[in-house]
Amino acid sequence: MKILRNEKGFALVFVIILAAISLAMTLAMLLMVSRGSLLSGQQKRFRTAVEAGRGGMEAMFQLISSRGNLSTSYTNLVWDNVGIGTKMVRPTATWGGLDQALTIDPNVSTSYDMRIDLGTYRVYTKIADTVDGNSGSDEGLLKTAVVNAGSGEVTVVSVPYLYTIEVLSQSTTNATERSKLSILYQY
Repeated sequence: MKILRNEKGFALVFVIILAAISLAMTLAMLLMVSRGSLLSGQQKRFRTAVEAGRGGMEAMFQLISSRGNLSTSYTNLVWDNVGIGTKMVRPTATWGGLDQALTIDPNVSTSYDMRIDLGTYRVYTKIADTVDGNSGSDEGLLKTAVVNAGSGEVTVVSVPYLYTIEVLSQSTTNATERSKLSILYQY
């Protein structure tokens, strides 16, 4: 009983308990800081991959709007002229043997229509689906006279095709740095 009521060593035990608590708090703070740095790096790499994907998407939009006759010359653009030409002007049901899958495999050249290198990223794009829009190609003037501007007729905006475009951007140095985009594009 005398040993339990003795206060000798109480300060040592109290200091050890406080040191353990402060050590646990310090380790928790270091863990949070290191985890935050890891997440920041991952987000930065993902955002860079997304921006590369957007650049590849813009190149695909230029290709579609020019109907395969690009006015801008890209030094590192590779595309399937016959396949993409068919996909741009025909509905999906009439494509024949062309790839209609939504997935892109960088190791299989038939799984994408266009490839472009943007910095350290390689961007793969493909038209996965083409649907006729609300109008066809230009049919010329349908009326024989000039239409009065105040006649109350509504002019419908011509949208000949709706495209589903898949984009995969991937770093050439680290295959885990990548992003995937799915776009519905009307032209």
